[in-house]
Amino acid sequence: MTLFLWILAFLLAAVFAGSGAAKLVVGREQQIDRTPYVEDFPQSVIRGIGVLEILGAFGLIIPALTGIATILVPMAAAGLAITMVFAALVHVRRGDGPLAALPSIVLAILSVVIAWSRFGPYPL
Repeated sequence: MTLFLWILAFLLAAVFAGSGAAKLVVGREQQIDRTPYVEDFPQSVIRGIGVLEILGAFGLIIPALTGIATILVPMAAAGLAITMVFAALVHVRRGDGPLAALPSIVLAILSVVIAWSRFGPYPL
């Protein structure tokens, strides 16, 4: 189970780091073309979400690798899960349909698996 959690944490970290970096680097017009919800928020909010996603990705991996402040791993996973729940709610509120919210829901569930496992039966 521990190996599974490590693999899952690395995969989630890669997804969130990539998504966060795209929110910081890609121009607003390109973001709107790829993800139309961006036009509902100021650019500063989108960049803030990007920073939170990158910090969450680091929080999934670095404390576990260093063995320092390992409590941050499940906390980062819980924070990312909450972020994804709100992302799904944004899609539902916009009327984008359930398929648009599905990736956010899947990422939220996977983040909850990490948080629950690292808080509970498989701590670092």
